[in-house]
Amino acid sequence: MLKVQDLHVWYGGIHALKGVSLEVPRGRIVTLIGANGAGKSSTLRAIAGLIRNKKGVITYKDRDLTRLDPVGVVKSGIVMSPEGRRIFPHLSVFENLQLGAYSRSDADGIARDVEWVYELFPRLRERREQKGGTLSGGEQQMLAVGRALMSAPEVVMLDEPSLGLAPLLVRDVFEIIKVINERGMTVLLVEQNAFAALKIAHYAYVLETGGVALHGPGKDLLRDERVCRAYLGG
Repeated sequence: MLKVQDLHVWYGGIHALKGVSLEVPRGRIVTLIGANGAGKSSTLRAIAGLIRNKKGVITYKDRDLTRLDPVGVVKSGIVMSPEGRRIFPHLSVFENLQLGAYSRSDADGIARDVEWVYELFPRLRERREQKGGTLSGGEQQMLAVGRALMSAPEVVMLDEPSLGLAPLLVRDVFEIIKVINERGMTVLLVEQNAFAALKIAHYAYVLETGGVALHGPGKDLLRDERVCRAYLGG
């Protein structure tokens, strides 16, 4: 289980996270929803070791991750696909995927996982020799998720995977998230598309101004009047 307890993060004088606590059980999809600036991405970045918390504890399988650097977090079994994709634009699709496996040394396993990513995203197989920067926005998002999967993670954190995508691609992204979860991976999902996220989430947290305002099973929050008014268009 991934557990965050009383997490506080500052950006200079801005208190971005104000005592966030949450749990991500093994094998589940947990989503964080909320308005821009609520602290969703900051929570993922703190777990990933990309920003330092000033207070609080982050543990995974009872191991304290609080002071690990990003490489240590990846080696512990947790990986993040960041908002904005952030692929390597001058490298090919295949090279981007290979870099996702930089912490691994099992050549046969890496080759199998490249094939699995190509099965998940057939378009990437078609584009495997193409430079990442020449891909469409949807293809770049596929590549960003595929690159994260190449580390053979136990927990996949996805930050706004549907941002800027056409509706048909959004549907495909959420189907892929379910497939990843069915393969046994735990998913921690940050999403602006609250309706789609809550539909697939086993559990959800609503963040407001740096703190947890509501939490509960995803299906329950879909019916919650407060969530409906604030995030689901009434």
